[in-house]
Amino acid sequence: MKNEQIQLMKHGEGFIAALDQSGGSTPKALERYGIQNDAYSSEDAMFDLVHSMRVRIMTNPSFARPRVLAAILFEGTMHRDVEGMRTSQYLWEQKNILPFLKVDKGLADESDGVQLMKPFEDDLDDRLEEARGLGVFGTKMRSVIKANIQQGIRDVVEQQFKLASQIIANGLVPIIEPEIDIAAEDKAGCELNLRESLRDGLASLDDGTAVVFKLTLPEEAGFYSEFCDNQRVLRVAALSGGYSQEESNRRLADNHKMIASFSRALTEYLRVSQSEGDFTGALDNAIGSIAAASAT
Repeated sequence: MKNEQIQLMKHGEGFIAALDQSGGSTPKALERYGIQNDAYSSEDAMFDLVHSMRVRIMTNPSFARPRVLAAILFEGTMHRDVEGMRTSQYLWEQKNILPFLKVDKGLADESDGVQLMKPFEDDLDDRLEEARGLGVFGTKMRSVIKANIQQGIRDVVEQQFKLASQIIANGLVPIIEPEIDIAAEDKAGCELNLRESLRDGLASLDDGTAVVFKLTLPEEAGFYSEFCDNQRVLRVAALSGGYSQEESNRRLADNHKMIASFSRALTEYLRVSQSEGDFTGALDNAIGSIAAASAT
């Protein structure tokens, strides 16, 4: 099964749906969906509401292969059910969509122009074992680059690859996500330093292992194309990073062989108040446009 999934990740049509908003990003996601902060009084209630939104997306007939290749889940989502099944198992067994799990615990304070991931707890191996038992295919970890400071960027990439090696050893495929803030003053310079560091990171991997990259859409079209043909990279995905759905799709279409891994751009026009017909129409339009941009 794993080899079948690896081949699907490497060659399959479609894009990666990012449904992994965590505690920090969930309030804004709910607000865009039309649920204000005063609609819930606890974190549990907040996560109940966002899970309902995710279930509405995942069970919709528009959310399906071949346009949706994979989906990234928040850990709390993995522990919840969709139609009587754990979410990750539902995605693979009912929809043939590859499930990924967000495993980082958020961002540390900024230093050297970057935000590393917060230190991982000692139970990472246990969490990875649990995820594998629930049919999870891979993981995702996010760092943020805010300024073109070479040492900070190298620190981000080194942390990502160190954890990627641990994840690979646990039988899962890591998504490495060193996001560059789209508001960074020297975004193109950040991209140049990041690309060089990613080359070094790939060289550090053992033979026969591979990762997925999730990168901010670059200023220069095709800037990361070399990674699309690298034997140690299963896929290069693009994050929307705050760009609108239209701008994200336009930039993505110019970056051949990259596929989308959008969150905000995927759900931008979805509203809790929509009828099922209107919701399906908005979701179908989003999925269709993102899949088309990913197919270039």
